[in-house]
Amino acid sequence: MAKAKTTIKKITQNAWECTKIFKTGEIEKRIVKDPIDIWSIGNTGVRNPWRIPGGYKVYVESNQVGKIRTAQEQKLFKEKLLLAGEIGGDPKKDADASITRKYRLMFNKYGFAYPEVLKKDGFSQKEIGKIDDITPAGWAFYHANTIQAQQECFLRGLVVQMEPLGERETYSPLRWVLKIMFDLFERTGDYKINYIEFAVCVQTSSPKYELETVVNKILEIRGRRKKYINKKKFDRDLIHNAWKHYFKEEKNFHEYADMNLRYLSASGILKRSGRGITVMPEYKSLAYELTKNVISDATLKERYKLLCQGAPLPTDNTEIAKKVLEDLINELEMYNIKYEIPDITLDNSKNINIVRSNLKQNIDHYKEEKYAQNQRECWYEIYEYMKLLISNNGKSKELGEDYIINVPKAEAAAYLEWILWRAFLAIDHIVNKPYDARGFNVDQDYLPIGTAPGGKPDMIFEFDDYVIVVEVTLSTNSRQEAMEGEPVRRHIADLVQKYKKPVYGLFVANKIDSNTAETFRMGVWYTTQDERLELHIVPLTLTQFSEYFKFIFTENFAEPQKIVDLMCNCENYRKICEGPEWKKCINEVVQIMTKR
Repeated sequence: MAKAKTTIKKITQNAWECTKIFKTGEIEKRIVKDPIDIWSIGNTGVRNPWRIPGGYKVYVESNQVGKIRTAQEQKLFKEKLLLAGEIGGDPKKDADASITRKYRLMFNKYGFAYPEVLKKDGFSQKEIGKIDDITPAGWAFYHANTIQAQQECFLRGLVVQMEPLGERETYSPLRWVLKIMFDLFERTGDYKINYIEFAVCVQTSSPKYELETVVNKILEIRGRRKKYINKKKFDRDLIHNAWKHYFKEEKNFHEYADMNLRYLSASGILKRSGRGITVMPEYKSLAYELTKNVISDATLKERYKLLCQGAPLPTDNTEIAKKVLEDLINELEMYNIKYEIPDITLDNSKNINIVRSNLKQNIDHYKEEKYAQNQRECWYEIYEYMKLLISNNGKSKELGEDYIINVPKAEAAAYLEWILWRAFLAIDHIVNKPYDARGFNVDQDYLPIGTAPGGKPDMIFEFDDYVIVVEVTLSTNSRQEAMEGEPVRRHIADLVQKYKKPVYGLFVANKIDSNTAETFRMGVWYTTQDERLELHIVPLTLTQFSEYFKFIFTENFAEPQKIVDLMCNCENYRKICEGPEWKKCINEVVQIMTKR
């Protein structure tokens, strides 16, 4: 639909007229009674907060700090993002480089770069810092070299009360969400807010509403939905009825909910629960402390300074830091996880938080190992994710009631690595740890955070008798061989020299270019001492792998040896044909092996 010009006119005390004039000349009018709004802690152009660290690194290391506002500057920075692999897609699209503006808005919003001070703000730019320059909070974010450290940077930005509430007061959506969660916990014994509840009740509310009213509405919806047979229709009707009180597009309820939930999770103190969200158990004391100051009457200048400096957290206080550490220790002991407190004095918040950070890794590793053990039961979900990646159209798949999966198009490369990792966890029997098997990072919900960096394999799965190295790419044209041929062979050659057991390479892409197939068919690498190594690398399309993956699970003999058998059968044809023919032979092998 063409873009519309929208005007809003008040007609009664609680009713407004919303008029849209489309480019086609069509006019749409509707009356909006008791209007609501949806707050946003992200940007629909940067839906995933975990795209920000990479983009920010490009910004800090560029020669464009403070120079990304003119049309030419925006285009130059977009080229840098493309070159660094932080954004993809067709370079010819987004001709005005609006993606640069969206990144800049997020740098400003979280205090990583000084925001623009307007004339109406009543103070000068000099009083906070040079526009778009790197802030103290920004330097902390740039130097944050762990996911946990980056989460803390997001959290310090989220706790600042930047959302307008009235003429002078402002509030923090994160603190408000936590306030709702703790009230829900008092009433139900559970912090969780479901997706539809968040979309309709939470992101459309603020402290100007009575807390009890908001929570009552959530519980009322929860009760009605539980009795409703067609929950998909219930949710659709719920959002449509809420839209009658909203001036903008109806789809915003879903788009903003998905984005807001992602950014809330980036704080590290909340995690996804199904499609909804809940409190991380080890951070319940910290979360509770944040509910105490939802609203602020500080001036904009004071809030900007707080944001850009890096807002203080309750854990900066020694007593509260001790309480949060106790929460974490209780979690460790509940799971019977062995831990050792470093030999340092716990008389200040800095030392306490260092200890907490070290112990947090223990519980993170334990939970990831449990997650890995559960993947065998999730094989069908994994298969459906593969199908979404094959189509790569950004659509979602409903697998059951409140059970919807999707692959954001902008994150397809990360999801491809992630789903192959999950596939091998499901096949099971790896002897290395799941967090050592992957080259990419995951968040507290085990969703991918970017792709594996260059210089090492995407994934390494070690078994008792062999090692399987998995490399993936979304590239499908002749550039595939140029980008992947040398690095993949080098990675596998390095591991051949490291391990005293066979090393197999599995290369997966949506389409295998014949030049890539030929390079891997030859499978040769020479060391610096001119020692010739014969490499075993088999290229499979994601379709071929997914169908074989489904087959070994439906036939109930999913085990790593079946993957090795497939690769060995494909390798039998290496010496007797060239690249294009080898691809055909591989396809025939897959077809034969998936029929009984």
